[in-house]
Amino acid sequence: MADKVQYFHANGKLLLSGEYFVIDGAKALALPTKLGQSLFVRPTDAMEISWRSLHHEGEKWFSGRFQIDNLEQITSDQLEIAENLIKLFKVIRHQRPELFEHGWDFQTRLDFPVNWGLGTSSTLISNVARWASIDPYFLLEATFGGSGYDIACAVNDSPIFFTKGTPNLVQALQWKPTFSSQLFFVYLGKKQNSREGIAHYKSKGTPQKEIIDELTTLSEALVDIKDYNVFRQLLDRHETLIASYIGLEKVKDLYFSDFSGSIKSLGAWGGDFVLAASIMEEQETITYFRKKGFETILHWNDIIF
Repeated sequence: MADKVQYFHANGKLLLSGEYFVIDGAKALALPTKLGQSLFVRPTDAMEISWRSLHHEGEKWFSGRFQIDNLEQITSDQLEIAENLIKLFKVIRHQRPELFEHGWDFQTRLDFPVNWGLGTSSTLISNVARWASIDPYFLLEATFGGSGYDIACAVNDSPIFFTKGTPNLVQALQWKPTFSSQLFFVYLGKKQNSREGIAHYKSKGTPQKEIIDELTTLSEALVDIKDYNVFRQLLDRHETLIASYIGLEKVKDLYFSDFSGSIKSLGAWGGDFVLAASIMEEQETITYFRKKGFETILHWNDIIF
């Protein structure tokens, strides 16, 4: 079989506003990241699927082989990942059975460490869906579930408004804060399970329309505000709303109570990245977080389109 390699790339994601409530229709402000995941696919004569996943530095972090006819695992070095891949392939086979008439060799490579939470799963779903020419939102819903904002981020090269619905509404924005030099993403070092966070949120019942509307208004206001102090006030208001509803302590109160500026959780609370809107100079801000033991501090301008 000809050695024709297909290449796909998907952007990572950070959710600036509307976390959790995006599931129930709040308009979310989402940030596609320059760091994402690549997929290389090559057809083979072998009647099996071979899979290899590489870290951002090129080291293997997963490999597996699967039978092409029944999609059963032949071998793998991480069972949970293997089972998730089988789940994806079964949905794809139902939609595109002709793709499983011969074998395939897949290789992925992340642009970021696997534990950063920038969208290892969403970039995978987006890339695999493009390879199979099926709707990525359908593939997400049929497998891992979620709002779909991260799928929208995967194929957009600018910040977006995302509203879950039928269909989902995605609005690309020409937005870069004039004060972006004062915005930093700090990795807390505790990768969160988004599905567990969503389950906790759903245990609270259906949110009232008033909070959905207020979060939508906050999302829209964030991109209109030109004043940095007002921008930080909106971040603080958003953080207070979420904390009150889900019953979790704000990350600033937990770790950064003496920080000169605002701290906003992003996505599932308690881990992954937070946004730091600092009123200090850049080096002073970096020094502050490093003294607290947080070494990964990314500048807005370095990772956001």
